[in-house]
Amino acid sequence: MSVAALATRRSRAYVASGTVLLLGLLLVAVVLGTGLGSVNIAPGAVLSALWQGVTGQALEGDAVIIWQIRLPRVVMGVLVGAALSVCGGAFQGVFRNPLSDPYLLGVASGAGLGATVALTLGWPHSLIPLAALLTALAAVTVTLLLAREGRRFPPTRLILSGVVVGSVLSAATTALMLRGEDRAREVLAYTLGDLSFSGWRDVLTVLPYVGLGCGALLLLARALDTLQLGDLTARSLGVPVERLRLLVVACASLATAGAVAYVGIIGFVGLIVPHLVRLAFGAGHRTLLPLSGLLGGSLLVLADLLARTTPLSQVGIVTTLLGGPFFLWLLRRENG
Repeated sequence: MSVAALATRRSRAYVASGTVLLLGLLLVAVVLGTGLGSVNIAPGAVLSALWQGVTGQALEGDAVIIWQIRLPRVVMGVLVGAALSVCGGAFQGVFRNPLSDPYLLGVASGAGLGATVALTLGWPHSLIPLAALLTALAAVTVTLLLAREGRRFPPTRLILSGVVVGSVLSAATTALMLRGEDRAREVLAYTLGDLSFSGWRDVLTVLPYVGLGCGALLLLARALDTLQLGDLTARSLGVPVERLRLLVVACASLATAGAVAYVGIIGFVGLIVPHLVRLAFGAGHRTLLPLSGLLGGSLLVLADLLARTTPLSQVGIVTTLLGGPFFLWLLRRENG
């Protein structure tokens, strides 16, 4: 066996081991997330209750608490954490910029404005996610229109347009908050992210956005690897660069908008998780994206557990407090 083949086999074995490890971490996060709270439930009882629900047995006692209250919140955390992490990794790849995150093109600011408008006007809470979703997608559309150069979407113009659109929409959100002070607390809670109101209906609504968006990104992983060689080289290899960039932006924006519309704006997950996976398993997107999804889902569930069992209360506060210093450490590590 050649040295190259042996190295490839070892690399695959390492990735396989990492996948098993992250799947185990996800299982631990789910068990802890559903078992700990105002009423603590032992891990064995959690697994038993989960099995009862999966097999269609009648639910009673702790199983009711798990399936009707805690598990929807945990599943939403897995979906949102996975979506933000996969989309963050895809954006970092398509823009070839390690500082890119899922909110780069104005999704977060658009969602925040939509939720603020709905809250200020006193709309029913069931319509707030819809308003946030529509304005988030509208913000990305405006960013694309501003960045367009003929049939091209240059990365630098996309990033700058996203910054401008995000700043304008954030200013509009602040103005609305000042005019509707009685709703300011609700708006602030949304901008900090919150999984506490997630139910099974919300999970089923978010699932298509996350599934379609992230599923498409996983299929585009090989093309994203080629794009790392530069636009000219990618074109010479037959990759439609502009079409690929637009498709990645559309898919990532769809998944991100669907996620933040229902749980609010959760920072740093989509920025930090791809970096961690890249350091541990390499930069190949066929490995990076799925493993980022596993790690992101686990970390957001654990962050939400910390938020609801401590005075921090909002999961976005936890991810920012933990993610900010850790990201600074990553920057120093890479520069050093």
